[in-house]
Amino acid sequence: MSEKKSKPKPKAAAASGKTAGAAGPMNVDFLQQLVNLMASNDLNTVDLRDSDRRIVLKRGVAPVFSSSAPVVSSGSTQAPHSYSTPNLPATPSGAANEDAGLVAIKSPMVGTFYAAPSPDAKPFVQVGSTVDEETDVCVIEAMKVFNNIKAETRGTIARIMVTNGQTVEFGTVIFLVKPS
Repeated sequence: MSEKKSKPKPKAAAASGKTAGAAGPMNVDFLQQLVNLMASNDLNTVDLRDSDRRIVLKRGVAPVFSSSAPVVSSGSTQAPHSYSTPNLPATPSGAANEDAGLVAIKSPMVGTFYAAPSPDAKPFVQVGSTVDEETDVCVIEAMKVFNNIKAETRGTIARIMVTNGQTVEFGTVIFLVKPS
């Protein structure tokens, strides 16, 4: 007697979320694989993009951020002891006026902010550095991939809002630029 075994799904199709019979651009099997990957590797966030599709999964309790974290303006290579808020930190009313008219450079992804291309290199930019749309201002590491981040604006770096080695979220303000 011979038994017919069901054919397993090809891994490439399952990983891309494009399996036969999938309703819409996402499929539950693929999402479950991502959840299992997160659990087995102790990940709290996964952000995947495939052309115009995006999947962002977060698990666990959201981290508590302290607004008392130091602001680094020299691009130090020490890891922070605490985290600042994901967006603009609380500022005294006088400082809010100083920031008026400044352009924010925001993190385009979740990852770890690095001010320099390597631990022994000088920072890409410092307060007072002139930048244009093509100037690399930092590196954000996401899932062991190092992504150079461009200023995408013209001006002078007025403030560095995060510390070297700090985890940043999508949309975190990392620099404030005085437009030129």
